[in-house]
Amino acid sequence: MVEHVKAAYAEGRLDKDEMDERLHLAMTARTHADLMPIMTDLYGSRPPYIPPPPSLTPVHATQLPRPMARDAADRVVASAAHLISLTGLFIVGPLIILLTAGKSSPYVRRHAVEALNFHLTVLGATFLLPITVIGIVLIPVIWVLGFALSVIGGVSALAEGDFRYPFTLRLIK
Repeated sequence: MVEHVKAAYAEGRLDKDEMDERLHLAMTARTHADLMPIMTDLYGSRPPYIPPPPSLTPVHATQLPRPMARDAADRVVASAAHLISLTGLFIVGPLIILLTAGKSSPYVRRHAVEALNFHLTVLGATFLLPITVIGIVLIPVIWVLGFALSVIGGVSALAEGDFRYPFTLRLIK
């Protein structure tokens, strides 16, 4: 603030007395609102914000609007795609939902594909991690996280959310 007042004095926009008065006001100001009158007549008020025009750049697939559930049945089936793995149908359950209800509802399809990709990733990690010593210790952790994330995904699908599992290889599109 002081630098702006000194610069205005150096440019000849303020005389010595006016600079001293503004510096005194700047040094004794307690809030931002006390500083505003000091600078407003030097630079004017802020111009109103004008949003930039929309660009003609292509929209990426991640920016496209996600399909919403048509009705409560879509939400229940999408939730079942996540939760059916808790019954022991790890890959078969989401695959059956994908092949049946996924054809008629984009919302169900998105959740079934996400659940299927996650359970394929967990299955792959279960087979590949025992190769390493620390992997044997990580398998129970992965299964507990898989259980918890399946429940979170199911609840999110019921709430018409857009849940994506972390650390998932998205093999099926």
